[in-house]
Amino acid sequence: MTDDAPVTDEVDTRQLDELLDDIYHGQERISQADIYRRAVAAELPPTLLSRIAALPQGEYAVDEAADLLGGSVA
Repeated sequence: MTDDAPVTDEVDTRQLDELLDDIYHGQERISQADIYRRAVAAELPPTLLSRIAALPQGEYAVDEAADLLGGSVA
């Protein structure tokens, strides 16, 4: 069995970066629950949803969320 696609543990975080850009527009801090709800609505991949679900409850600035989730939004 041959698979042409490379196997990797890397997650494409472009969707995460786009989500964070969108939800933090005009907002300083967003709760973990709100980030998760918006990620589900945006149909982010399960790998990214699990990262967001694993965040401790609380509010995060965009740079904190990006650092913890592996995104590149700053």
